[in-house]
Amino acid sequence: MMPWRGRRRGRRWISISPTSISFGPLGRPPSGKVFIFLSELEALRLVDLENLTQEEAAQRMGISRKTLWTDLQRGRAKIVNAIINGYIIEIIMDQPKEE
Repeated sequence: MMPWRGRRRGRRWISISPTSISFGPLGRPPSGKVFIFLSELEALRLVDLENLTQEEAAQRMGISRKTLWTDLQRGRAKIVNAIINGYIIEIIMDQPKEE
């Protein structure tokens, strides 16, 4: 196992618990899966749904604005990829693991 490079990921404060953890295209079989972490979903919810600034959302989650921005970019890219390519979106309830 390789040693951890860079800063370790800190704990994020997540205040949602989704009722569904999997979404997919209707009317045809899915052509793949996209996995979105709960922290990415929370960042999307705070900024895109609750209309918080990135600074406010980062403070609420207990992370830096750069980390929030990274979660937003990854989450948005995964969702757009799933919509365009007909993939299932599956929400991963755990945080990404540190090695």
